[in-house]
Amino acid sequence: MVVPDGDTAFEGVANRDPGRPSGRESEIAQVLSAIKAGRITGTVWLTADVHYTAAHRYSPERAAYQDFDEFWEFVSGPLNAGGFGPNELDATFGPEAVFVHAPPAPNSSPLDGFQHFGEVFVDGKTSKLRVALLDAAGTVLFTQVLQPPAR
Repeated sequence: MVVPDGDTAFEGVANRDPGRPSGRESEIAQVLSAIKAGRITGTVWLTADVHYTAAHRYSPERAAYQDFDEFWEFVSGPLNAGGFGPNELDATFGPEAVFVHAPPAPNSSPLDGFQHFGEVFVDGKTSKLRVALLDAAGTVLFTQVLQPPAR
């Protein structure tokens, strides 16, 4: 997810260049490759402080960089600040925006209804992971259930 800081700098990892990883993207590529090489499955990334909520699925089939296994990123927060977004997605790691709830105009007031938080639940019997993205009133806007990795 591209998080710009002015016209040419970036707060986040993505640099708006959809090709091979460069800059801080290189570090994420190393982490993703190590996860795959270590046969670690079912990774989920939780991201906050981008002023809207979203669910992104990353897939090597859509990516410029492909040495990783598919993973999910869930974005939410902060709970009481101006609303922004949605942010542009950099194609380096093949993201797909599965769900987005963002204000129609930047710097929306917290009273405009675009405040969010997320909840993560693990079912102790089935090991299924459920992520819920909610608004400030506690209304569930999106839910994704992920199956435990095969052993």
